[in-house]
Amino acid sequence: MHCFMRPFDPLFIIEVLPELMQYLWVTLTVVVGSVVFGTLLGFVLTALKLSHHRMYRMIGDGYTCVIRCTPSIILLFIVFYGLPKFCLEVFDYDINEFHKMFFVITTFTLLFAASISEVMRSAYLAIDKGQYEAAVSIGLSPFQALYRIILPQGAIVALPNFGNAFITLLKEGALAYTIGLIDLLGSGNLIIAHNYGSYALEIYIALSVIYWGMAILFEKVFLGLEDRLSRYKKTRTA
Repeated sequence: MHCFMRPFDPLFIIEVLPELMQYLWVTLTVVVGSVVFGTLLGFVLTALKLSHHRMYRMIGDGYTCVIRCTPSIILLFIVFYGLPKFCLEVFDYDINEFHKMFFVITTFTLLFAASISEVMRSAYLAIDKGQYEAAVSIGLSPFQALYRIILPQGAIVALPNFGNAFITLLKEGALAYTIGLIDLLGSGNLIIAHNYGSYALEIYIALSVIYWGMAILFEKVFLGLEDRLSRYKKTRTA
């Protein structure tokens, strides 16, 4: 008995790209939403880690340790299956009908916050504390000193690692299809299913091209921002 194997069709890669790109907005929405909320939560975790109270530091460090040691896909399943049960039993509120994007963004918000809080903490500690003390001594409020003196310098230090975390999240977001969210990877799997398993290699190569393109684009964006902030810092110093 001979098994027929369909020949590889490179032209199908080009043909399927427009169909896959229709779901690009889903992937980008997940990434942008996770980065925005993850950054806000990251600020809170950073404040806890830098607190003078031992209990707060333990909470911040413990959160980071637990989340970073949990595989992304396991955390996604815990959020997807566990959060509705928790809300129903504790708050008597049913969230089972929520859009699946909600659970994906929640998961990657938790993941991104854990990583970015370490980036923020390291960037803050890299700034000379004397600058903050000098700013307060000349009449600036603690908030003004933080916003006008510490944050601009910390942003330059944190930006490379922030960019790496962003691109990592962009790739890990592909796990969203495992709970049924139709994003780039999910749409690719649907096309494969509609073709009874044919063109799988071509579709996955097409998906790789899209992810490569996005990763390179965002890498260039972050490098441009880093260069611009560095020049701005040199100008102010001069």
